Amino acid sequence: MADIEIRRLHDLNWAQAQALALAWRDQAQNDWGMTCTYTPGEQQDSLHFERPGAKGQLTVNAQDFVLQMELGFLLRAYKRQIAEKINSNLDEALAKLA
Repeated sequence: MADIEIRRLHDLNWAQAQALALAWRDQAQNDWGMTCTYTPGEQQDSLHFERPGAKGQLTVNAQDFVLQMELGFLLRAYKRQIAEKINSNLDEALAKLA
């Protein structure tokens, strides 16, 4: 069961949605030290990410983004702040593409 789950509908075309997911991957790797594996699919792409204390998956399709994250014991104390940061980053990225 995910500690954080964020679902965001979007009006992007498929290429824009994939580009946004790849940009999130780059930020997760560079800024947060995540190890990421991006798997493209026919109707949905998946991005698995992991680092000590956190792991999860971002899925993207033509309608929405869904992020599910499990937090380790120490990071659970920051659950609200982590979710707020992810939502803020997603809002900013979507605004740039609108």
